[in-house]
Amino acid sequence: MKIISDTIDFNIEEPTVVTIGKFDGIHRGHAEIFERMKEFRKRGLKSVIFTFDIPVAQLLDGTESRVLTTNLEKRRIFEKIGVDHLIEFPFNVKTAAISPERFVEEFLIERLNMKAIVAGSDLKFGHRGRGSARTLLEYAGDYGYDVIVIDKLKKEDNEISSTAIRECIERGDIRTANDMLLYPYFFYGEVMHGRRIGRTLGMPTVNLIPKEDKLMPPNGVYFSAVEYDGRRYEAITNIGRKPTVEKDGAAIGIETYIYDFEGEIYGEELTVSLYEFLRPELKFASLDALKEQLKTDVAEGEKWHKNHPQT
Repeated sequence: MKIISDTIDFNIEEPTVVTIGKFDGIHRGHAEIFERMKEFRKRGLKSVIFTFDIPVAQLLDGTESRVLTTNLEKRRIFEKIGVDHLIEFPFNVKTAAISPERFVEEFLIERLNMKAIVAGSDLKFGHRGRGSARTLLEYAGDYGYDVIVIDKLKKEDNEISSTAIRECIERGDIRTANDMLLYPYFFYGEVMHGRRIGRTLGMPTVNLIPKEDKLMPPNGVYFSAVEYDGRRYEAITNIGRKPTVEKDGAAIGIETYIYDFEGEIYGEELTVSLYEFLRPELKFASLDALKEQLKTDVAEGEKWHKNHPQT
C-alpha cells in the first residue's frame, strides 16, 4: 500500500476507484464500501482511500476529540484490507475552503484519475460540507465516472456509526462496540519498559502507552488478545494508573499479561485487542493482595477464552 500524506500535490496515473471518509472507527458499515471497491479492482482499477490527517471536528469545532482509530492504526487496517493507495489529506483552514466543484475536478479527476467512486449516503465534502453523494452523481455524466452510493447499515433498527461505537467504548461496553466494528477495539504501539512489578509477582507483562488522541475505555481489567509477529495470543489487560504500585496522578497505561508467552519484546510493535470488561481497576492494600487478585483475573480470563475461542 502506498501512503500519501502531508501534501496536496499528488498524482496517480493509473485509473482508480475512490472512497472518501473520516474512517474513525472502521466498522461493519464500511465493509460494503470496501467490498464494492474490490469489484472495481477486479476490473483493473486501483483502490484509493481518501481520508484526513486530523479529525474534521478538531478544525471545524475546535474540539480536541479522541479518536477510535489513530492514523497509524488506520494504516494497519487498510493494509490488511488490501488498499492500493491511502491518502491522508492535510485538513486545515485552506484545504477546508476548497469548493466541492474544485475538489471533484482537481483532486478526484485530475490528481486521482478517478473512474469510479463508492460513497456513503451521508458523505459530506468540500467547503462547509456542501458536497454530497448527490453532487458526485450530478458530475458523473460530465466526467465519465461511475457512482455507487451505500446506505447506512443498521443493527436492530439502530444505525452503525462511529458515534454509537464511541458511546459504547466510553461506558466500557466493548462487546457491543466490537459487534459494530470491523475489527475488535485495539491499541497498536511499541512495547515500553515498565517497572517490572509484574515480573516480581510471577506474571511478566507488556506495556503500551496510548496515543494522546486515542479514546480510552474506563479503567479496569479486560479479556484481550495480542497479535505479535504474525501470531495471536490470548491475554488479559489492565487499563489505568496501577494505583497499588504507582503514585497518584500516574499516566494511564495499557498493561497486558500474555498467556503461554516467553521472550523479551521491548521495543517491538504489537496489537492489543479488547473483548470484554472484567472488573474496574482497584487499589490493593499490599502486593500480596494484588497478586492474589491477578491469579483470579487470569483464571477468569482462561475460562472466558475457552468459551470464546478465536474471538
